[in-house]
Amino acid sequence: MRIAPSILSADFANLERDIREVSDADILHVDVMDGHFVPNLTLGLPVVARICQVAPMPIDVHLMIEDPDRWAVQYADAGAFSVTFHYEAATNPRQVARELRAAGARASVAIKPGTPVERALDLLDEVDMVLVMTVEPGFGGQAFMADQMSKFETLRAAVDASGADVWLQVDGGIARDTIGTVAKAGGDTFVAGSAIYHAHDRNAEVRALRDLAERAARD
Repeated sequence: MRIAPSILSADFANLERDIREVSDADILHVDVMDGHFVPNLTLGLPVVARICQVAPMPIDVHLMIEDPDRWAVQYADAGAFSVTFHYEAATNPRQVARELRAAGARASVAIKPGTPVERALDLLDEVDMVLVMTVEPGFGGQAFMADQMSKFETLRAAVDASGADVWLQVDGGIARDTIGTVAKAGGDTFVAGSAIYHAHDRNAEVRALRDLAERAARD
């Protein structure tokens, strides 16, 4: 069970400090938004490259941008451990995944709440992670969409049957009261923004969320 704090909820004026305050995390989730694929605008390639240099954990980049066919591999070249592109934005998702792997990064595909899970199933042989959005992408702090759990159940069954090493990530509304639901449905990698960054002790919250996920998966 992997916990990935999202710096979307961090203080961008004190970003390195806020990254180091979640040093117990497994990976760090970095949202790149272009103001076109989603209505929000965050940060881009130069900032991500610098984050990769200073962060004490691997960087998990989530591209919520148009034309990932052009841009995705550049984030791998900048040092990202994992790069997620949206199925809905890619012209050739299979080729994007192959280029990411060739560049030495883990390739990941994301699907929005309205996208059928079959789109991700078709790419399981090409990716290292599938991200299921449990909010509409673009802004942090949204309410968790429990109706997406059937996607995790379907993906978990397919991954287990194939024997592939494919992580199943969730992003959107993850906190103490929702993480167990996803863990029981088959998720194993959890993005949490406000739940961690609004906590008094951020590393303690990382550990608490991981413990809740592990217990839910065992039950």
